[in-house]
Amino acid sequence: QVQLVESGGGLVQAGDSLRLSCAASGRTFSNYAMAWFRRAPGKERECVAAISAIGGSTYHADSVKGRFTISRDNAKNTLYLQMNSLKPEDTAVYSCALKGPLFTNIAYTWVANYEYWGQGTQVTVSS
Repeated sequence: QVQLVESGGGLVQAGDSLRLSCAASGRTFSNYAMAWFRRAPGKERECVAAISAIGGSTYHADSVKGRFTISRDNAKNTLYLQMNSLKPEDTAVYSCALKGPLFTNIAYTWVANYEYWGQGTQVTVSS
């Protein structure tokens, strides 16, 4: 049974930083592609950042490029999202997603690409 548990969300002020974590269990995730998605009220779910199963390829949405960084620690089965210079428009529920096992160097960005999802963690940025 694959389980993804996000943590690290909260209420912060504009300009602050947060680091989200996604702890994965049930498999060895070194050959899995992973991603962070977010859904703001009244908006579609969007891919914020993604990382490939192998090779270390990453994707960051234009809206977060230069502010957010996705990374993974395969030894800890954990995915991270470092979020700096947060803005009110970053307010959303952030969820991690998993796809695999794979042997591709592709950072997948579509919701339909992913098979497993966490419950999400709320990030609220006040102005």
